[in-house]
Amino acid sequence: MPGGGFVRLPGGSVVVALTLPRPSGEGGSVRVLVHAANRARALTRLRNLGMRAVYLRGNARPPTPDEVTAVLHHPDGLLWRCAPDRAEELWHPIRALLDGAARP
Repeated sequence: MPGGGFVRLPGGSVVVALTLPRPSGEGGSVRVLVHAANRARALTRLRNLGMRAVYLRGNARPPTPDEVTAVLHHPDGLLWRCAPDRAEELWHPIRALLDGAARP
């Protein structure tokens, strides 16, 4: 997947950031952030939500410090927003993307 990467936190957990095609088929891409114990679990969390073809190859575009802060302060540890990033758009919970409830 283009635009993916991860960063290991001091506590041992990781934040994975991936740029994926929008699952609802509307076209465009979304930037998805996942906080998990390790990279494999982060990808498993996305696959369990129905995003089956999610892979992390390399570390070309790791999460920025702002992205890490956003995902760490969210109770679910799963966020998304449209890619490329627009400054005025806030992060959305992952369920909003899967349900199609949040339209940018």
